[in-house]
Amino acid sequence: MSSSTVITNIATLVTNDPSLGDNSPLGLVQDAAVVIDGDRVVWTGESSKAPATDNRVDAGGRAVLPGFVDSHSHLVFAGDRTQEFNARMSGRSYTAGGIRTTVTATRAASDAELEANLTRYLGEALRQGTTTFETKSGYGLTVEDESRALRLAARHTDEVTYLGAHIVSPDYADDPAAYVALVTGEMLDACAPHARWIDVFCEKGAFDGDQARAILTAGKAKGLHPRIHANQLSHGPGVQLAVELDAASADHCTHLTDADVDALANSATVATLLPGAEFSTRAQWPDARRLLDAGVTVALSTDCNPGSSFTSSLPFCIALAVRDMRMTPDEAVWSATAGGATALRRTDIGRLSPGARADLIILEAPSHVHLAYRPGVPLVSGVWRRGVRVV
Repeated sequence: MSSSTVITNIATLVTNDPSLGDNSPLGLVQDAAVVIDGDRVVWTGESSKAPATDNRVDAGGRAVLPGFVDSHSHLVFAGDRTQEFNARMSGRSYTAGGIRTTVTATRAASDAELEANLTRYLGEALRQGTTTFETKSGYGLTVEDESRALRLAARHTDEVTYLGAHIVSPDYADDPAAYVALVTGEMLDACAPHARWIDVFCEKGAFDGDQARAILTAGKAKGLHPRIHANQLSHGPGVQLAVELDAASADHCTHLTDADVDALANSATVATLLPGAEFSTRAQWPDARRLLDAGVTVALSTDCNPGSSFTSSLPFCIALAVRDMRMTPDEAVWSATAGGATALRRTDIGRLSPGARADLIILEAPSHVHLAYRPGVPLVSGVWRRGVRVV
């Protein structure tokens, strides 16, 4: 028998269900309560109307919101790129080449070393409120190393992405076509059983539109659903390709034409913005305001990786999005919860309404707005995942 718990005396509850609260996208309820039974939310509403339960937790006038959904990360790797970051912050520009440094270290690492690294960063993210995360391969670039990365990731999340097409493997530098054949053939066969998604870095210096289409189409034929690194460093075909192939998400979306924005607005493809990458490379910020005003669904994610965005903190990304990408605090919080869920085509997470998974966080603050208002402060004081308090 599962036991029921009410979390009561919540100053501000973010449900992400407009029908439950103030009719805003966040569905805010003041002086609220949430009832959990087993691993599900079974009731949300005003504290005074909460049903009787087996257990009671007093939130003490704090805010409660859905656990963050990080829909873009690269956590299976070894080593770091401190020197590259230091050099870049001292005046050198970012190029895709640094990925090769991580490939060398990752290939040399044991399974135990890679998994220890992965669990360390997952613990870090969980303490900061992330209850669902997606992660990718892409630092092995051989059949064995890519399938190993996905096998390790699949022990820790259902949201596993095959990214054999991160860059052309250094082993195939003189024959990119042969590498694309490997990624869509033997490597795909080895990786598909461990993954839900397929991704490609569609960018100058990585894969062009035709290569990306071939890779994603091959993945779809194997039952993997597309997502894509699109339009990060320059204008390119990535966003249009994402919409054409019904990708769940086009990620980065920094350099967009009006046609790209229109295509996203008229599709089910989410624009996932990764402000940690722009912060860590001193690059141009994505224009979230332009996307939101056009009606595009926007997600916020960390892009946690050792090269261009070595942060596991969605609260930090929320603060950046509000300060530098012209999102409101409400929009940024929605994008880091419900937006991330939408980018993973999930309806059971990213909200706190009956039937949702009981993934939620308590802030050391009376309102979700404090996530942007108090940047860099560790505000997450409690985390429940699947109905169990884990932090």
